[in-house]
Amino acid sequence: MTRTIFSETNVKITGFKVIDLRFPTSLDGVGSDAMHVGTNGSHPYIQLQTNQPGLVGEGIAFSNGRGSEVVCLCLNIFAERVVGKSMHELTSNMGKTWRYMVSDSQYRWIGPEKSVTHLAVAGVLNAVWDLWGKILDKPVWKIIADMTPEEVVRLIDFRYITDVVTPESALKILKTSQAGKEERMKEALNNRAVPAYTTSAGWLAFTGDKMKEMLRQTIAEGYTTFKFKVGTDINTDRERLSAVREILGYHKGYQIMIDANQVWSVPEAIDYMKHLVEYKPVFIEEPTNPDDVLGHATIRKALKPYGVGVATGEAAQNRITFKQLLQADATDVAQIDAVRLGSVNECIAVMLMAKAFGVPCVPHNGAMGLVEMTSHLSLIDYIVVSGKKSMLEFAENKRHRVYQKNPAEVRDAHYVTPVAPGYSSGYQNGCVEKFEWPTGSFWANEEGRQRMGVGRLAQL
Repeated sequence: MTRTIFSETNVKITGFKVIDLRFPTSLDGVGSDAMHVGTNGSHPYIQLQTNQPGLVGEGIAFSNGRGSEVVCLCLNIFAERVVGKSMHELTSNMGKTWRYMVSDSQYRWIGPEKSVTHLAVAGVLNAVWDLWGKILDKPVWKIIADMTPEEVVRLIDFRYITDVVTPESALKILKTSQAGKEERMKEALNNRAVPAYTTSAGWLAFTGDKMKEMLRQTIAEGYTTFKFKVGTDINTDRERLSAVREILGYHKGYQIMIDANQVWSVPEAIDYMKHLVEYKPVFIEEPTNPDDVLGHATIRKALKPYGVGVATGEAAQNRITFKQLLQADATDVAQIDAVRLGSVNECIAVMLMAKAFGVPCVPHNGAMGLVEMTSHLSLIDYIVVSGKKSMLEFAENKRHRVYQKNPAEVRDAHYVTPVAPGYSSGYQNGCVEKFEWPTGSFWANEEGRQRMGVGRLAQL
């Protein structure tokens, strides 16, 4: 079959379609934690239409169910900013394009560069990156891996971060990271560039037996690092982690991390964690409010004597929040999010800052849709920016294998490197018809209507 040849100059964005996709993850407890109960992992989904028949850019934002309609409203607003533009206009200077996307002076007031407007910017730019990959016939990670350091620098808007990284210092980092790049590319092509850890056994809704069953299964699959949700009750958490250590032991090379998903105040986090440090977690993730930079710094300092680190970033609003986390020695891990930050461009800005501070960049992950995009981000960080392997979360979700066009795969506890052109987004036939809110066949029936109400009322 002959492939149609496109170029950035002959592809123009002519329109778009926004679809509110919601998946009933509350059915099986996938995604459950101390803060998020009864969630339905949702993909505010955008298709960028072009003047070339059949050529569509696909991007997503992310939510937990209710609230997706607000993100979709914003996607409709921000997508208008790219309609009528050629891909050459958008990609010839992506740093300039990124600045343009966040610079509507009126919508900026309800951001700026954060919250629902930034989710929409991410969704639109994720679709632009997907479209660019399809034009070049490359996966997104390979677009950037094939760039010169100077071209990578042009992807970034450096406003607000030049006290940490400048275009000049970024260029120096990227040139230094050229050493060994060829070998890292070979590892990527051999599916050995991105080690995976798993949360499959760790969701809070799982019973003890279910947790143990999933843990044994993931050990058999080759995993050595596992994450577990905590934060609702000290005694319950101690029982769960004790059961985990009974299976894993302490001296078999297995590591655990734990995740509180923002439920504690700073003093509560420190006190609570003193009851869990005996189980030797590598880090506690999101121990407090994600905007509390100094609170994270205080928690990290208090836990350091116990050998427990702090990880955060999945809800960090933008590169400025990450800059402050790094400046304040508030985190041991920079957990960038593919849909919370302003797409690939802002993620690379954070990778560069993390590299400057010697902090590993470990993207937030685990949910359907995110696992597909973040595998690209980890490859970019390893091959292009840091030159160092870290880890990437994976949580098995049967839906992503059924409904996504290019589902992420883990083999021998390593991510299989994506090779399809684009950003690994897009859905199989029938997915939209079944899960579009509120008219899809699942949500239109009585079970679906009841399921979307799960967790609506907080417990008093």
